[in-house]
Amino acid sequence: MPTLNEPKLISGNANPPLAEAISRRMSLHRGVDQGLVDARVERFNDGEIFVEVYENVRGEDMFIIQPTSNPANDNLMELLIISDALRRSSAQRITAVIPYFGYARQDRRTKARTPITSKLVANMLVEAGIERVLTMDLHAAQIQGFFDIPVDNLYASPIFALDVKNQFKDRMDELMVVSPDVGGVARARELAKRISAPLSIVDKRRGKPGEVAEMTVIGDVKDKICLIIDDMCDTAGTLCKAAQVLLDEGAKEVHAYITHGVMSGPAVERVSNSVMKSLVLTDSIQPTEAVLNTPNIRVLPTAPLFTQAILNIWHGTSVSSLFDDKTLIPIYESLYSNNI
Repeated sequence: MPTLNEPKLISGNANPPLAEAISRRMSLHRGVDQGLVDARVERFNDGEIFVEVYENVRGEDMFIIQPTSNPANDNLMELLIISDALRRSSAQRITAVIPYFGYARQDRRTKARTPITSKLVANMLVEAGIERVLTMDLHAAQIQGFFDIPVDNLYASPIFALDVKNQFKDRMDELMVVSPDVGGVARARELAKRISAPLSIVDKRRGKPGEVAEMTVIGDVKDKICLIIDDMCDTAGTLCKAAQVLLDEGAKEVHAYITHGVMSGPAVERVSNSVMKSLVLTDSIQPTEAVLNTPNIRVLPTAPLFTQAILNIWHGTSVSSLFDDKTLIPIYESLYSNNI
């Protein structure tokens, strides 16, 4: 498939450090300066968003880097308005790079008279002129079906597997991968397969959203190093309680690998005071200073993965090839060297 014109990157205000990291790696890969498109994304005094693009983007292949994290509504509107500005400026194709896809938890009607907000957001993105979406670890895989445009859903499990092999290289036979609920079993199984570890499940019964009433461990975790795998950590209540339950069941250590660090409310304090030895997040959501300064929290970069995915989309080559260790290890070799 022939490439379009030059790939160009533009960023909103949701995660500038990630956008800049992708820009730097693009420059390195292509051997040319791949700076972010010069634009301003500002607020009027009443909070309305204003976007102005200062560079010519006519006929270009545009990539908007903008997770729809907190504040979700502002960041979503920025994404929509940037897309509209690019479409009206005759960009040839607009791809939304959404490392964290907000409103993904509302993916079905759980009760009468409730919305399916994920579908509404999908409709809004398409209507704004976006022709392709690149995201990571959607909360529910069926959200891809809400779009009538291509959706590339990257996975953090290959990155986590590389980190696990590096951090626990002398204790791999002691590892146990744990899903914090039945719905996340497929995600946990994927990592367990990559690191050749057994799988356990924490069955939880919720009283109401954000509150966990009861937890039961399915599987023998005695004397194991447990790795809890999930797609997001919001207030960390469930995560910290699951860690305590695993220790009560005889686990030797508990660590957690979570893709999206929403980390709202008391999350950082809970993790800091919890029995978890470490919580590993990605930078799909810009980590706060509190997160960065917490000793038992580490943040893994996603820029190498997103950069390669953007280049593959631009070249018209396979994005799913990035799920393979043979493809992924070279782009993360500066982090893990020969330890994997």
